Amino acid sequence: MICASKNDVVVHGIPTDDPLQAGDLLSIDFGAILDGWVGDAAVTFSIGQPTEDDDRLRQAAEDALAAGIAAAVPGARLGDVGAAIGTIGRGHGYGIPEGWGGHGVGRSMHEDPSVPNEGEPGRGLRIRPGLVIAIEPMFMAGGSDEIRLDEDGWTIRTADGSRASHAEHTIAVTDDGPVILTAP
Repeated sequence: MICASKNDVVVHGIPTDDPLQAGDLLSIDFGAILDGWVGDAAVTFSIGQPTEDDDRLRQAAEDALAAGIAAAVPGARLGDVGAAIGTIGRGHGYGIPEGWGGHGVGRSMHEDPSVPNEGEPGRGLRIRPGLVIAIEPMFMAGGSDEIRLDEDGWTIRTADGSRASHAEHTIAVTDDGPVILTAP
């Protein structure tokens, strides 16, 4: 399963025959099933030389992913993960689509719990060893949180036409902290 989200597509871009052009910003979100278990990951990159703005947007999503993973330790709460992600996104002035974020992962691609991209520290589900989740920051360069759904009923775009970046890893929480299951 692969989604290809170009420029103003936040998530769930359906691959098309439209050729990529130098200067495009592309997020690839891919899932896999192995022996009945699911993994989910995403990466954003520029086609050709990135602009400074695109590179900052992409790097902020990667930094937020790392911060969210670092916050996913036994005894913490999902609000701590969301706060770590949201602090980076908002600190750069980026929009964060409300209601969109990570999720539980196991035998299905999208399971409970929902993993927010913004949150209040100390709130939400307590993180325990054995929890497997996908953490996936999504930032929108224009600063607006508004999104729109394409006619295909699947593709999510920035409402203002600004560019978006998406980063994701599936992690397992262990007694020793988070382990990235989708690391290259």
